[in-house]
Amino acid sequence: MAVIDQLAQPDSTRRRPRRTTAGRPPWMDRPSPTMQSLKVVAIAAIVVVMLYPFLYVIMFSFADGRSVGSGQLWPTSFSTSAYESIFAGGVVTRSLLVTAGITVVGTLLSLVFTSMLAYGLTRTRQVPFSKAAMVMVLCTMFFGAGIIPNYLLIKQLGLLDSYWALILPGLISAFNMIVMRNFFMELPQELFESARIDGASEFRIFASIVLPLSKAVLAVIALFYAVGYWNSFFNALLYINDTTKWPIQLVLNQYVVQSNAMTDLQAPDRPAPPAQTVQMAIVVVATLPILVVYPFAQRFFTEGVLTGAIKG
Repeated sequence: MAVIDQLAQPDSTRRRPRRTTAGRPPWMDRPSPTMQSLKVVAIAAIVVVMLYPFLYVIMFSFADGRSVGSGQLWPTSFSTSAYESIFAGGVVTRSLLVTAGITVVGTLLSLVFTSMLAYGLTRTRQVPFSKAAMVMVLCTMFFGAGIIPNYLLIKQLGLLDSYWALILPGLISAFNMIVMRNFFMELPQELFESARIDGASEFRIFASIVLPLSKAVLAVIALFYAVGYWNSFFNALLYINDTTKWPIQLVLNQYVVQSNAMTDLQAPDRPAPPAQTVQMAIVVVATLPILVVYPFAQRFFTEGVLTGAIKG
């Protein structure tokens, strides 16, 4: 009612947003030096709080026994013995190769099947029961079978102790599919109609028109899938009993979080470095690949996510 009364008032008495002498709203004015200084201090404090744990982990992964044993807050003497030990032992190297293979294969397969499903669900007139399929996909976002039914399913399929048990359960993400579908629906439909008039099949349209125009959203979804496969350890904990098939995140969980014995991580002919430096080195090795890849896909985020998430 207050808004209606205000609109009913004459223009001379109606409230207007307070404006500065330049005629701009206050939030568009340049902040005062004091406010700018406060913003700089606040941002610097946030950066320090966010970066210190990463720097702490990296620095202590290179610390030697004297720095660790003295309880220093910041190491003063450094050594690469932790990295030499874990890479010479073979467990971390093998788990990195397993994780890299799962990430590459899983991301490629997930992109293929997610993009094909997303494109098929945009063809509501050509694909029968596409709306029902869309409802089924949406239901997977809200309802899950649970751990025991999923384990029994993987067991019945004969996928226990198989790398496919780490790929197939998360092959298609409903959220990623919806983002990609919305992106496809924003593409110019005139291109598809022209291709059909020229006799192109739906698969040719998908491969020659849709995918080349969707590089931004494909890069974003690929990063989402890659991060998910790289960081996944719970499926490996459930389905993989063979320690030679452990991914790096399960090794990280067992030897850092669970604090299990690290003798099998280290080479037998080398002196054992401090356990803390070995743990920090494993954390760095497990985190570094994603940190290296992430900046290259960051520039696609604004275009890919916003275009795929907003329709209209």
